[in-house]
Amino acid sequence: MTENTSTDKQSVVTLMVALLAACVAFQLNASMLSPVLVTIANELHTNDAAVGLSQTAFFTAAALFSLFLPRLSDIQGRKKVLTGMLFIMMLGTLLAALAPNITVLYIARIIQGVSGPVVPLCLLMLSHEVKDAKKYGMLMGVVTAVNGGIAGIDAIAGGLLAANFGFRSVFWVITVVAAISTYLVHRFARESKPSAGTKMDWVGVLLLVLTIAGLLLALNEAGKLAGANWLMVIGLVIFSAVCFGLFWKAEKTNKQPLVTTEHLKLRSTWALLLTTTLTMTGIFAVVNGLVMSIAQNRQVGFGLDADWASLIFLTPYALIGWLVGPFSGRLAPTFGYTRVLKLGLVGCIVGILLTMFLGLHSLPILTIGVIILGIFYAGMANIILNGLGVVLSPSDNPGFLPGMNAGAFNLGAGLSFALLPAMQVMTDSSGGSSIDGYFNGMMLGLVITVLALLCSFLIPRPVNAEV
Repeated sequence: MTENTSTDKQSVVTLMVALLAACVAFQLNASMLSPVLVTIANELHTNDAAVGLSQTAFFTAAALFSLFLPRLSDIQGRKKVLTGMLFIMMLGTLLAALAPNITVLYIARIIQGVSGPVVPLCLLMLSHEVKDAKKYGMLMGVVTAVNGGIAGIDAIAGGLLAANFGFRSVFWVITVVAAISTYLVHRFARESKPSAGTKMDWVGVLLLVLTIAGLLLALNEAGKLAGANWLMVIGLVIFSAVCFGLFWKAEKTNKQPLVTTEHLKLRSTWALLLTTTLTMTGIFAVVNGLVMSIAQNRQVGFGLDADWASLIFLTPYALIGWLVGPFSGRLAPTFGYTRVLKLGLVGCIVGILLTMFLGLHSLPILTIGVIILGIFYAGMANIILNGLGVVLSPSDNPGFLPGMNAGAFNLGAGLSFALLPAMQVMTDSSGGSSIDGYFNGMMLGLVITVLALLCSFLIPRPVNAEV
């Protein structure tokens, strides 16, 4: 019996090493490149806007692949699909390292986007291996915390590599990490196929992907504000609505749908997806957009350089989330998943209020406000929302809700950058020479976060995952 326990512990440890390596490989694609964009523009002889689109291409592709790859993994095997995702991501990163121009970089970033659902897929594999609710909660927190950044070290390392060896060196490092993670998952993860023998609903996949793609493209265009083609935005929204109508109709008639319409009607589905979207919309651009903007604003802000702004705000934000995450995950099964989520959202509201009313006038208080958001968003709300996607997913279709929830995270991030900076620009009558716009942008984020808190009361408790 002792030998079996020792073997189980060893298998969980090796699985965690493999899953963390996979999450780190994905996260580097998302965060290590943030300080490298200017270098890419210079070395590929293009402009910042064009390089920014490569980031949009990556996150859009990540959102779309997240919608169906977790479900495909239920059918074909989670280890098989995750290993394939990491291998394709490695090839995309290799192409990015060799990219002769911006067009090839776009293609490479889209290929890398296949890795979009790495975190939900890792959580599904973890829940299959770890049946003890308390132990799973803590390990879930460890895995998900990586999603907030590698303690801020990734962004700093990316900036240093780009400054000394050019942008290609960053992609070479990510390629090596991706190769190692591919090997570790292939070597140490165990296969699970909860829906083996089921036929994949590719018609449903196509219609759902077109629905979300239309919305994401509409948000990206709307974010251009005065330069936006609003006719295109309206057309894309109508296109998305039509595709969703066709998706709903297709799922009602398909014998083995991507997701049954009955599952979509459950509070455990729509309330979670709505809360995730609202949470991301309310908070994401506050830290990554408005705070970083006023920190570097030389007229009414604090006039920091980009690297110092990252070090002062993004590094502690990611680090504190990394440290708090495992404790939140451990607390969730005993205190309650939804209670920890509500506590996290209340803390986020306090953090935004402090940032709005005092932080805009004081750099130390602005830093404290961001740290509070690191504790309660990166360390709590983000962890629990990811976890709820797994523990609330129906047993006959375990991959569907984590995938949809990953899509909600990306949709919320897109909405956040479309709405909050737009509010800041539109309500700043002095053309950037007052803090009113920043205050109003954060006020909009605050209102949306309050709506997320209210919506969280509709999410049912995952009784089976709690002690």
